[in-house]
Amino acid sequence: MTFTNSPLVQYTKISPHKEPRNHAIDTITIHCVVGQILVESLGEIFQTKAASSNYGIGKDGRIAMYVEEKDRSYCSSSASNDHRAITIECASDITEPFAINDKVWASLIKLLVDICKRNSIKELKWKADKSLIGQVDKQNMTVHRWFHSGKSCPGTYLYERMGQIAEEVNEKLGAANVEEEKKLYRVQIGAFKSKASAEDYLKKAVEDGFDGFIVYNGDLYRVQIGAFSAKNNAENYLKQAKSKGFEGFVVESDIQPEKVKNVAEIAQEVITGLWGNGDDRRRRLTEMGYDYTAVQAEVKKLINK
Repeated sequence: MTFTNSPLVQYTKISPHKEPRNHAIDTITIHCVVGQILVESLGEIFQTKAASSNYGIGKDGRIAMYVEEKDRSYCSSSASNDHRAITIECASDITEPFAINDKVWASLIKLLVDICKRNSIKELKWKADKSLIGQVDKQNMTVHRWFHSGKSCPGTYLYERMGQIAEEVNEKLGAANVEEEKKLYRVQIGAFKSKASAEDYLKKAVEDGFDGFIVYNGDLYRVQIGAFSAKNNAENYLKQAKSKGFEGFVVESDIQPEKVKNVAEIAQEVITGLWGNGDDRRRRLTEMGYDYTAVQAEVKKLINK
């Protein structure tokens, strides 16, 4: 098993109360601190008290790490739960319902999204059902009170909002997945220092029946053909290209390629505002392989007609 830690951590003080994890991370356990404290104070508590958590969120919203994700914390009164769970302590009021403030809430959602993404947890599931402990296909969120009859942790405030937490996290995970789906696979068949050479090569590919583009990146004009959301489709397109004498490889990009158009066509798009203004226009045109100076000259020519 390979484990990483959250890049959102702003304070680290590793507790001695931990041991190597023996289970993959597939569960989330949220706790309340029972105190509106900062992460430094909680870190000191975990140095002496035989307890710990993987992460903690102070009353100011800062995120701390006390036990690395490769290790289990001593947090839930259940070794089996702590071995599979990321445990998070949240600064809270000292009396019921042990509410957390808005800063803690925002940081908790952000941290949970990060944890899920790094540990391939597709979504958070909450049924408020103790009998489903360990059945992560049905419920992958647990609470301290289920493992210790004398605990009300995480308190009424968080317990009643576990479903809401799951919904907010899943919404953000869904948005992230949509962004992933926007990535395209294309076939690169050439890269040239000269734009003219790239255009000549592209012309040959188009004449052979391929849908082609030029992308300017890394000081090279890259000739690419096709744009597919599935990699295997791009690989099949590569085979077709090789059958016509082209050599190349599949590249992945989240940038939607633009078909190469002549200067007059691009100038018309610039005038309608499709390419932005100033430095942003220069960058976008250059990245897509167009001659910014030539396009601007054409724009002035059309405007002054």
